[in-house]
Amino acid sequence: MQFVRQVLFYAAIALVPVMLALGPASAQQVPASRGDIAMSFSPVVKTTAPSVVNVYAKRIVKTQGRRQPFGADPFFRRFFGDELFGGRPRRRAQNSLGSGVIVDASGIVVTNNHVIKNGTEIRVVLSDKREFDAELILTDERTDLAVLRIKPDGEPLVPLSLGDSDALEVGDLVLAIGNPFGVGQTVTSGIVSALARTRVGVSSYQFFIQTDAAINPGNSGGALVDMNGRLIGINTAIFSRSGGSNGIGFAIPVNMVRSVIEQSLSGATKVTRPWVGADLQNVTSDLASALGLNRPRGALVSQLHPDSPLKKAGIKRGDVLLRLAGKRIENAQEFSFRFATLPVGEESRVVFSRKSKRFKADVSLTPAPEDPPRNTTVIKGRSPFTGLQVVNISPAVAEELGLPSSVEGVAVSGVKRSLARRFGFKKGDVIVELNERKLGSVSDLRKILRRRDGYWDVAILRKGKLIRREFGG
Repeated sequence: MQFVRQVLFYAAIALVPVMLALGPASAQQVPASRGDIAMSFSPVVKTTAPSVVNVYAKRIVKTQGRRQPFGADPFFRRFFGDELFGGRPRRRAQNSLGSGVIVDASGIVVTNNHVIKNGTEIRVVLSDKREFDAELILTDERTDLAVLRIKPDGEPLVPLSLGDSDALEVGDLVLAIGNPFGVGQTVTSGIVSALARTRVGVSSYQFFIQTDAAINPGNSGGALVDMNGRLIGINTAIFSRSGGSNGIGFAIPVNMVRSVIEQSLSGATKVTRPWVGADLQNVTSDLASALGLNRPRGALVSQLHPDSPLKKAGIKRGDVLLRLAGKRIENAQEFSFRFATLPVGEESRVVFSRKSKRFKADVSLTPAPEDPPRNTTVIKGRSPFTGLQVVNISPAVAEELGLPSSVEGVAVSGVKRSLARRFGFKKGDVIVELNERKLGSVSDLRKILRRRDGYWDVAILRKGKLIRREFGG
């Protein structure tokens, strides 16, 4: 009690100058009890913590045995077997740990895709220690989100209500809840350090909430909540040189999370988003001056697919997209993010600038067309391409692989353990040219491979860069 009196005494002394300056009314603000000067996040934590779960995923990985001195000699392999020389891969179980959030009382849990990717067994542990086997019902690699379902068998679950990430402001207080390093459920506090962060590199849609609330390994998939106890983001990445928290964490905004949850609840097995059908770029200071803008903002349309809904709405190459669905657009990443959160089948108003004049257009929100058909093919035989899974490029394929809307060639949709992987091919590569012949389809590639020239000069488009490689054999 004596301690409380001392605290109140010194607090009152510190407030005297302020009270004198502001007048008698300010005297009402002097703390009257210890409770008046104590601040606690406890009410928010009590409301939200039961909705945050631990997610355990078990996956089987292959590891190569240790190489032995005569392992490359076929004579020794014939008599002593591959296993002795590390030739056969060994299988071992690998466990990953993350967090998740209950978003529906029926047992729907959202987490990060990288937490459960390739998992053969997924288990969810609630904050009250109840454990459930989980079923994976929807994944979305482009946003690094996954939706799980658990069966509570009539036992109550506490879903977390969804907030509005567009209403966030820099400086807002937030809490991060998860299971860092597997130590158990942990709550950390901080503020929203920045909004609309790009260049994070963990998903196709670069538009993240940045916070200084401590986020560490194991927090992935956990909740970022506001002071009203609402989910405003899914914690997904940190910026760190040591692997620990440096006060720079990133969360996927809940408005993107909401669209994935809604599709999972509707029974969708694949996330469908509206198709932009355009290549966009940020507006620089020089471009802003040339385009008649008072400052660098908006998304400049640099390329348009012939069937793009933007083009059908009257938008042309060189126009600058300034607003979408009533929201101001600052850059190309923001337009792509906001467009992806809109519901398919409806229309949305776009405000754009053309030659210093403002225009409006209603854009149809349609999914990317699957034309031409994929014609999924796995390359066989003896060539550097053996083991590649290739597809024709349609707008849908370009969307899935994050390719430019105007790209032409044959896309690599997968790489098996084979010659192709040894030669460095990767998922998302586009084979543009082979032996001085441009490729327009999978059929074109197969025709050239059947010639068996024994020498391969290939042009590959990878992440916007053209790479030329030469292979023999």
